[in-house]
Amino acid sequence: MNRQRCITLKHLLINNERMIGLKFYPDKVIETLIKTLDSPKWSSKYNMVYIKNTPKNYRSIFKTFKGVAWINLSSFSLNKRGTNNNSPISIDDYRHRQLPKDRIRCPEEYLQKLELKQYAFNTARTYITMFEHFINHHKGQDLLSIDEEQIRLYLQLLVQQKKSGSYINQMINSIKFYYEIVMGMPNRFYSIERPIKRKQLPKVISKEEIQRMIAHTDNLKHKCIISLLYSSGLRRAELLNLKINDIDSNRMVINVLGGKGGKDRITVLSPAVLKLLREYYRFYKPKVYLFEGAKGEKYSGSSVSRVIDKARIRANIKKKVTAHMLRHSFATHLLEAGTDLRTIQVLLGHSSSRTTEIYTQVAIKHIQTIKSPIEMLSLECL
Repeated sequence: MNRQRCITLKHLLINNERMIGLKFYPDKVIETLIKTLDSPKWSSKYNMVYIKNTPKNYRSIFKTFKGVAWINLSSFSLNKRGTNNNSPISIDDYRHRQLPKDRIRCPEEYLQKLELKQYAFNTARTYITMFEHFINHHKGQDLLSIDEEQIRLYLQLLVQQKKSGSYINQMINSIKFYYEIVMGMPNRFYSIERPIKRKQLPKVISKEEIQRMIAHTDNLKHKCIISLLYSSGLRRAELLNLKINDIDSNRMVINVLGGKGGKDRITVLSPAVLKLLREYYRFYKPKVYLFEGAKGEKYSGSSVSRVIDKARIRANIKKKVTAHMLRHSFATHLLEAGTDLRTIQVLLGHSSSRTTEIYTQVAIKHIQTIKSPIEMLSLECL
């Protein structure tokens, strides 16, 4: 097959000057166009072409290769060097990060318990951040002396600061984790009231809109990402954790290992998507994870979000589309096609059928067959 042209931009520092590195597979078309850039040079040390890092040269790259090659910015941005994801990648990073001198850090036993309980990193990061806000608000006070009234006052302050219900719930979870799990005091604050959870309907997009998004995605990896999220109902984190061997083409299933809540499950593998994945694998040759970054590391969640947003814009879809909306759309479209709720529940990995039942409220196939009572009236009187 013809390899899709791709140029990855890198930040380089050569002779104390900032440079833009251009890394690409040997290609005569790209090599010819590279020569039209401003004084391109070859670096044997970095094994790539480079030009001076100026706004003009940056814009020139996109202008020169528009419609010819995809410019990969995962390791580059105009305003900062290196990766665009500077957040810690493990709980251990929280132990060694620099904090202001007057800032109290999360207790070591809190971090240890998160590790021993094998909490997902995103959950652990949220708990740590929230609990540090809490203990710094009560600076100088023994944590075990804090009572329910003080916690209520603190939560009331968050409400006054117009924090969302989700934020306050996460704060409560982080506080209860310390007292109930770390300190072994079950139900210490069982009577703390939680904000009323808004019952929002899942947001979905139509099959036609999804088809437009896939059709307007030229990059093979990006096409696979969008197609897999929709065709299998995967969460974004589940997609990023997929390894090559998790794609079982013999049984035509995808093995989702360690999904939400640490649960394993299988979901459907579409023959059309499998064909696309095989083409992707021959070209990109991932080593461990199905989707990897430029340096072979696991693909980032922010990169997936950018892929989806770019496809949405190109498909002329005005509303915001997320990875989870593709998962919601997977479930809704299956329901509209006649798939039973129990099957959808298993594919999505829901513990309770009540969670899956919400899709009956957004499935429109049955609603479209209902006639409004106004149809029974004479329209001449309206």
